[in-house]
Amino acid sequence: MMDKIRIKDIAERAGVSVGTVDRVLHNRPNVSKPAREKVEQALKEMKYQPNVYASALAYNKSYVFIALIPQHESEAYWEEVEQGLKKAMEMRRDFHIDVKLMFYERFNNESFVDCYTQCLESNPNGVIIVPVDIETTKVFTDKLHERQIPFIMLDSYMPDLKPLSFFGQDSFCSGYFAARMLMLIASGEKEIMIMKLMKDGHVTSKQQVNREVGFRHYMHDHFPNIEILELHLPFKGTRAEYDNMLRDFLDAHPNVHHCITLNSKAHIMGEYLLRTNRRDIQIMGYDMVAKNAECLRQGSISFLIAQHGYQQGFSCVDSLFKAIVLRKKVQPVNYMPIELLTKENVDFYRRTQL
Repeated sequence: MMDKIRIKDIAERAGVSVGTVDRVLHNRPNVSKPAREKVEQALKEMKYQPNVYASALAYNKSYVFIALIPQHESEAYWEEVEQGLKKAMEMRRDFHIDVKLMFYERFNNESFVDCYTQCLESNPNGVIIVPVDIETTKVFTDKLHERQIPFIMLDSYMPDLKPLSFFGQDSFCSGYFAARMLMLIASGEKEIMIMKLMKDGHVTSKQQVNREVGFRHYMHDHFPNIEILELHLPFKGTRAEYDNMLRDFLDAHPNVHHCITLNSKAHIMGEYLLRTNRRDIQIMGYDMVAKNAECLRQGSISFLIAQHGYQQGFSCVDSLFKAIVLRKKVQPVNYMPIELLTKENVDFYRRTQL
C-alpha cells in the first residue's frame, strides 16, 4: 500500500500543492515552515516510506568510488578485501557504481601521497582509505573534507580524522583475545615467541601495533612471569633467509614451544616446522589465507583469527552507496567479529560469505 501513495494524495491531505510536497520530499528550499509541517504531518499519518532505490535508479547518475589500499601479493588478507570491494560494485551495477582501486607501497609515504593526489584529480564521489601514519593521512582527509567528499576508513581507525564510517577489528581486543586463547595451551611455558615482519624497524601496520598492545596487556595481567621473546624477520625476505633465522632462533631458545604472529604470515614458520618435521612447536596467527589454512590442517598452526576481509571490503562500498546514493545514515563504527579457527572448523569458514 505504501508504494501506491501518490504525491497528489499527500498534497490533498496536507492541503498544499503537489509542487510543495515534491520540494519537501526531496529536501529542496522555498518551502514555508507551516507548509513543511503540514506535509510532514501528512506523511506521518499516511505512514509514507519513500522508495529510495527507485528514486536513485530514476536519477540515473553515475558514481565513482576510489579505494586506496596497499600493494599486496596473492593469497593475502588484502586480496580478500579487494574481492569484497569488487563484489559490492557488481551488486550495485544498476546504480552505475564504479569502484576504482589505487595501490600504494607500504612504508612509503611518497607513494601514498602520489596515490591520493591522483585520487583527488579524479574528483570521486566517495573514497575508501587504508591509512598510513595519521599525519600523512590527515593531509589527505582534510582535502576530502574541504571538497565535501565522504570517506571510509578500513583496517585502522583514526576517529580524529572524522571519517564517515570505519570497518575493521577492534585491534586491542583482538590482541587481548589472541593472548587469552594462546594461554589455554601455553600456560605452563616459561617463554613464548612473537614473530614480526619488519621494514625499517617498523611492523607492517598500525593495526598490528594495537594488537600487540592488547596481547601484552593480557600477558602482563595474567602471565607476568612468562618471557616474551621477539624474532624480527625482514618484510620481503626469501625462504632461505627465513629458514636460517628461524633455525638459529629455535636452536638458541630450546624452551620455546609456542609462538604467535599478529599478521597474516604465520605460514612462514608453519611451513618451516612442517619441512623440518618439528612437532614440538606450534604457532598462532591471523587470516584464513590458503597457506595458513593448510598449515592449520596439518597441525603446525594451532589457531587462526579471521578478520573477514571480504566482508570489510564489501561493507565499505555498500556504506558509501547508502550514504551517497540513497542518502541514508550509516553506522559510524563497525567492528568485525573476532573468530577463532582451528583444524576442526577451518573447512566450514567461508572467505566470501557476507
